[in-house]
Amino acid sequence: MATRVLMLVTELAMGGAAKVVRELSAMLATRFEVHEAVFNVADGVDFDGIATPYSLNVSGGGSVLNKLANLRRRIRRTRALKRKLRIDVSISHLEGAHWVDVLSRRGEKVVLCVHGSTLNNGEIRGLSGWLRAQVVLPLIYNRADRIVTVSHGIRSELISLGVRAERISTIHNSFDLPGIAERSREPLSRAEDGLFGSAPVLVTVGRLAPPKNQAALLDIFAEVLAQRPAKLLILGDGELRATLIERAVTLGLRVCSGWNGRAPTPDADVYFLGVRSNPFNLVSRSDLFLMTSSWEGFPLALCEAMACGTPVLCTDCFTGPREILSPDTPMPAEAITAAEWTNRGVLLPVLNDPGSYVQARSVWAQTILRLLAEPAARERLTMGAQARVQDFGREEKAGEWADLIDQLATGRR
Repeated sequence: MATRVLMLVTELAMGGAAKVVRELSAMLATRFEVHEAVFNVADGVDFDGIATPYSLNVSGGGSVLNKLANLRRRIRRTRALKRKLRIDVSISHLEGAHWVDVLSRRGEKVVLCVHGSTLNNGEIRGLSGWLRAQVVLPLIYNRADRIVTVSHGIRSELISLGVRAERISTIHNSFDLPGIAERSREPLSRAEDGLFGSAPVLVTVGRLAPPKNQAALLDIFAEVLAQRPAKLLILGDGELRATLIERAVTLGLRVCSGWNGRAPTPDADVYFLGVRSNPFNLVSRSDLFLMTSSWEGFPLALCEAMACGTPVLCTDCFTGPREILSPDTPMPAEAITAAEWTNRGVLLPVLNDPGSYVQARSVWAQTILRLLAEPAARERLTMGAQARVQDFGREEKAGEWADLIDQLATGRR
């Protein structure tokens, strides 16, 4: 009988973790009996999967007392679901699901998959953030059978917080590289095709949210545009949509919004194109891919751009980008202040320190301008990136996950 696996996640709407869960479930379903569960399916399911996920039908938010009551409901309903499905191995994704997974344990093996940085997460702050990261998180994590981090940097963080090193392993995110290549060649609409050819095109993909720091990207682009023609495509949606559009307008940029119901026209500077089922045919036709994140886990969009053959520029933030672009170098003790060129892409200063922001923004702008003027340099980065991203193919990573599940199911270490 196949090992029964439960994938538990807080949400399946937007976000890289949601995408990873659905793709990982599909990969493992060829070998195991895989089920998915989400806190509340009414919040949305933005990615296709193997089946409709089970829903705990417990929403979030509210007062502290409401949150505690919701946690109790989630634990009770998850325990019942595990019993009903006779789960052998439960794999939870994102911190809220980790709590529920550990506290609903009924004899199955529990694996926590950690997708993001804790120590460098700007949304975990203050006394409550300190207690959460330094006290509660290690207590919860050390009750799991295994912890899987998507980057070595996250593993090092957890060890520093007191999580047992022998229980932590790293399995990088994986990618359907042939599928990305095929979809990158799909034709554009006539309106979209008209965005290319008159000026270099820069592109970014990601949730419009504080960690991605697209506000800084708009500032950088305005500096680039002051020196040469260019266009910026922003793919994604999120809570900062209106704020970012307003910032672009304030900077004097001509804005085209994908939410106004009109097709894009070539006379704008910045294009907010929303969430796309296939971003790759736009990314592959762009001259540069830019990622200005303040923190990451193991950035999917960065690797997908590399697979598309688009040269990448990324902040040297915790965690993931350096591990991808310069895996043989350690994270520097001090934040970099100049561009660091690798044969896979360019690491650049993080843009969240007010004291160094103007300098960092200038470094970004000058690096972009240099690459736009040097086709040979772009080609070198493309070749190195496409070679590197082969390390993250689906078969190898699915095999690593399958081996871990087999070890736990059979009691091997």
